[in-house]
Amino acid sequence: MNPLLYTDGYKVDHRRQYPNQTTLVYSNWTPRKSRIEGIDKVVFFGLQYFIKKYIIEEFQTNFFNKPKNEVCKKYSRRINNYLGENLVGIKHIEDLHDLGYIPMVIKALPEGAEVPIRVPMFTMYNTLPEFFWLTNYFETLLSTTVWLPCNSATIAKKYRKILDKYAQETSSIPEFVDWQGHDFSMRGMAGLEAAIMSSAGHLLSFTGTDTIPTIDFFETYYNANSDTELIGGSVAATEHSVMCMGTNTGEEETFKRLITEVYPNGIVSIVSDTWDLWKVLTEYLPNLKKDVLARNGKVVIRPDSGDPVDIICGNPNGKSIEAQKGVIELLWETFGGNTNTKGYKELDSHIGAIYGDSITLDRATQICERLKQKGFASTNVVLGIGSFTYQYNTRDTFGFAMKATYGEVAGKGREIFKDPITDDGTKKSAKGLLKVTLENGEYKLYDQVSWEEEKQGELKEVFRNGKLLIDEKLSEIRKRIV
Repeated sequence: MNPLLYTDGYKVDHRRQYPNQTTLVYSNWTPRKSRIEGIDKVVFFGLQYFIKKYIIEEFQTNFFNKPKNEVCKKYSRRINNYLGENLVGIKHIEDLHDLGYIPMVIKALPEGAEVPIRVPMFTMYNTLPEFFWLTNYFETLLSTTVWLPCNSATIAKKYRKILDKYAQETSSIPEFVDWQGHDFSMRGMAGLEAAIMSSAGHLLSFTGTDTIPTIDFFETYYNANSDTELIGGSVAATEHSVMCMGTNTGEEETFKRLITEVYPNGIVSIVSDTWDLWKVLTEYLPNLKKDVLARNGKVVIRPDSGDPVDIICGNPNGKSIEAQKGVIELLWETFGGNTNTKGYKELDSHIGAIYGDSITLDRATQICERLKQKGFASTNVVLGIGSFTYQYNTRDTFGFAMKATYGEVAGKGREIFKDPITDDGTKKSAKGLLKVTLENGEYKLYDQVSWEEEKQGELKEVFRNGKLLIDEKLSEIRKRIV
C-alpha cells in the first residue's frame, strides 16, 4: 500500500489550503498534559522505529521503488473514489516520486529521556520549498505510531520506581527488580504492532516479557543482539488447560509431574487457582515440599483470580484463615526462608509467586506496602503487567499532539500557534521556532527563537533528506532511562 495513504482523509488536500507561496512548515511533537497522578514527565521512545520502518523502509519499498505511473494511478483512484472527483491533484505526488527521498529534517531529544509536560520531544520541517505540505501530512502516521511506546515506556518506568523503592527498603536482592515487572500484555493489545511497541517500552525498564516478537523488534530497529545481551526473557510456565487436562480429581499429581519430571531443574511457573488455590497452598505443596526443595531451581506459584492485593498479601476479613493469610504468608509457613539484614522475610529460593491479572500502579504499590507491613520483602512476588495497564490508555493520557508553530510564506517567517478560548489551556501551543535546553538535568523549552538559536540546544538532527543520522542502540537507551 502506498504509505502516502497512511493518513487521515482530511490531510490529503491541505496542500491547497495553505496560503499561496507557502514554502516551509515547522512542527513539533509534544506531550501537553498528564492524566496519571504522580507523572509529570514522559519517556520519549519510538521515533527511531518510525523513521526506519515508515519513512525509510515503507517509502522505499512501496513508493519510490515502484513505477511512478502505477503509484500515481492507484493514488488517484483511491482519493477520487474516497473524496469524489476533486482537485487534490497528482503532480505533487509525481514530484515526490521523482525526488526519490523524503525531504525532511527531524530533530529530536535522545530516546529514553524523560521529557517534562509541554516540552517538545522532536520537531520536523521540510527541506525543499515545494514539499511544505509533507510536514503535517505525516502527523497522523507519526501520532498513531509514537504515542503508544511513549505511554508504555513512561508507565513501565513508574512501575520500576515503585518496585525499586520497596526493594531498597525491604529486600537483599534489589537487582531482582529487573525481572519483577513482567510484560503479560500481548494478547490484550490492539494488534500485533501495538503489542510489540508497548512491550518494547516496557523492556526499557525491565527484562521480563512474554511478547517474543519484541526481541526481533529491538534487533531490527535498535541495534540489539540477543546473542550478546539480554533483551528480554521469560521462564517455562503452565496455563489452565494444562492443569485441567492433567487430572480431573486434583492437581497434586500434575504439580508433582511438572516439578520432578518435566522441569526437574530451573524455574517453572505453575498456575494454581484452576480450582482451589488455598488447597494447593495448604495441601499439595506441603505434600511436595521435599520435591520442591530438592530441585535446582524455583517453583513459582501463580494465582490468577480475585483481588491481587488480597490474594498475595491476605485479607484480614477473608472468609477463611487461608484467605486472611494470603499466598506469601502461606508459602512462608510451608517453606520458610531467611530474614534479611533489613529485617524482612525472604522466601526460600526454591519457591516464589507471581500475580499477573489486573495489576495497576496503585495495586503494585499496595502489594509492596502490605507485604512490608507484614514483614515480607517486596521481591517475594513478581507482577505480571498486562493490557489492564498498557491498553487502558490513549493518546490523551499524556495529551500528545503534533502542531505547527512556524511557517514561511513568500520568503517571510510567520510565528503560528493555537490557543482556543474554550479550552483549559491544554491545547495552547508554543509559538515560532523552538529550542530545548538541558538545565539542572531537566529539559526546558524556549519558543519564538531565531533560526540561529534553533540550531543550538538539545534537539539534534536524527534524520535529513532520506538518511538516518543517529542510529541508537537499546543498551544506550536503557542506560539513559535509569
